[in-house]
Amino acid sequence: MEELNYDKLREMIARCQWTFAKTMPWAPHEYIVRGKCPLTDEEFVYFVEMQRQYGNPEQWHRYNHPYLYIDDYKYWTMGAPMEETKVINRAKVK
Repeated sequence: MEELNYDKLREMIARCQWTFAKTMPWAPHEYIVRGKCPLTDEEFVYFVEMQRQYGNPEQWHRYNHPYLYIDDYKYWTMGAPMEETKVINRAKVK
């Protein structure tokens, strides 16, 4: 497993156009979709692996996911196997 590299992640985050999740206005967050964002598949997998390995486990409603905190945002996935993971979410930290 690769080491957590915040500079690498920040550069990847900056290249992406994050989409507001308008179907969940009561839980404001943004997301990117695998294969539809500027990240290569290798970069997307790296991001998800870092989030899952180094994220802080937190409860949100019935879910318990690791959240990776970078600057003013926290990042997470829904925990599906890597080959099925298509979305990385983020929300502004309050």
